[in-house]
Amino acid sequence: MKNRFHILPASRTCRNILACMQCAALGLATSPGAAAHSPPAPPPAPILDHREFDAGLEADFQAPATGRNRTFIVHFTLPGASAAQRVDWTVGLYRQDGKLINEWRGRHVLHGDSGKASVRWRPSRSLPAGIYELRLEAGGIHQRRPIAIGHPALLLAPAAPPAAAVLEARRRAGSTRPPSQLAGLDFDIVYGNLHSQTNHSDGGGDPAQCHGAQHPQSGAFGPEDAFQFAKRHGLDFLMTSEHNHMYDGSDGTDPDADPQAARQRYRLGLDAAERYSAGHPGFAAIYGLEWGVISGGGHLNILNSPALLGWERSSSGEPFADVLTPKNDYAALYTLMKDQGWIGQFNHPGSGQFAIGGQALAFSQDGAQAMALCEVMNSNAFSARLDEGEARHSFYEDACDKLLEAGYKLAFSSNQDNHCANWGAAYGNRTGILLPAGTALKVEALLDAIRARHVFATMDKHGAIALTANDALMGATIDNAGPLALAVHYTSSTGRGIAALQIMEGVPGRQGEVTPLPDVAGTRHSFTPAPGMHFYYARLTQDDGRQLWSAPVWVNQH
Repeated sequence: MKNRFHILPASRTCRNILACMQCAALGLATSPGAAAHSPPAPPPAPILDHREFDAGLEADFQAPATGRNRTFIVHFTLPGASAAQRVDWTVGLYRQDGKLINEWRGRHVLHGDSGKASVRWRPSRSLPAGIYELRLEAGGIHQRRPIAIGHPALLLAPAAPPAAAVLEARRRAGSTRPPSQLAGLDFDIVYGNLHSQTNHSDGGGDPAQCHGAQHPQSGAFGPEDAFQFAKRHGLDFLMTSEHNHMYDGSDGTDPDADPQAARQRYRLGLDAAERYSAGHPGFAAIYGLEWGVISGGGHLNILNSPALLGWERSSSGEPFADVLTPKNDYAALYTLMKDQGWIGQFNHPGSGQFAIGGQALAFSQDGAQAMALCEVMNSNAFSARLDEGEARHSFYEDACDKLLEAGYKLAFSSNQDNHCANWGAAYGNRTGILLPAGTALKVEALLDAIRARHVFATMDKHGAIALTANDALMGATIDNAGPLALAVHYTSSTGRGIAALQIMEGVPGRQGEVTPLPDVAGTRHSFTPAPGMHFYYARLTQDDGRQLWSAPVWVNQH
């Protein structure tokens, strides 16, 4: 039996748990409504926790209809930058077999917190039609994007022209719903976003004025506003994941802040989510933590913690959090999460993050039990778009692969990390979750599906993917002798075809490279793996360039 604890109301006495639980003192001077809709408005200040360099690659999948010339845009961001920064960047064009076709290099001088560089290319007529890959390297950031050259043959063509035309017309009219099931699988599909912020931390900015992270607790909109917005926008679930170190109203530490008010704010968020879910059947509202800082650490979400975790104290020495957790100590955090049955997601993982004993992306036995998800793709965290038209995206498959190779059992998620009040509306990407057919959509049902890794990531809310191995659904660990039959299940409610499909293979604990299986010519593939442990996942590129990732299956080959 796992050791669990409960946060008690103020009239009860709380016990210390794991020598770090603090009493939950309730009672802000303002009402819950006032806390959510009338936040204080301190003067703007730089958001220290987001002073992290990032680079992204914007590239249309198809060449423009007006000609052969193509332009790729490299975006650079460094929030809070106070001096010019020089960034060396490289963009390479590769064939599917990994051969370099062309390369562009440059140096960008970044003035302020954002900038961009353009790569202009006229394709050679000698290049055969097909799917190619652009790879960006800039300041330690690695990004990959597929592009089509010419008119490549599709692995799976779209629906017949009349049906496809009707579906496209419905899509343009906004009447096409995401798919509800995958053929051959007795599961219902729900779509949502497991990473966003409100005015309980540095989110909730009015899109009309929002250009980045908000000063903590200064945003216009709170958790209930987020749940309402997401439901109206067609999401089935939303997690508001508030930065754990901002409950004192500061991105650093405000020693004069009220620890009781900080802990109470977390209770208000939990209550808002529970209340909204209860009042809106068919929508799951989740409130939780984004733990950690970027510098020397890394962000991860804790999806189901009833307690506020942190490391900060007031001037009197009182913790702001319910549970003291040492800053950047991931080994200790994983142990706590495992003991309490909490579920985690690696957020926008970078190659130097989540270190244990000086080793980045390090494996932990306790962490392997607690961490269930890895963000493989996000739309721009500071987008204010309301039309799903955000063109800036970030991809983290390389880091997720390293975590899988380290030994973690992770499904992929695709979120938006919204800091403006546009929860789920920046782009059409979603985290998809498979629930046993007929299961009521409730938070605990979602958590059970995440524990089972019945999760996929998609850039297209109208698409869905799953992988089975010998009919065992993704997320499973199976023993196998002889041939292994892998099947990719895919559907699109807008009639999209498959431009490319790769089944990726890795070995848990090897600390090596994840590579595509050779000779995969369709959605079904049978072969005999080498003896030992393996994992496999599917990465699918639609005929519009949007990608989907299944969760892995783990196979012990005898």
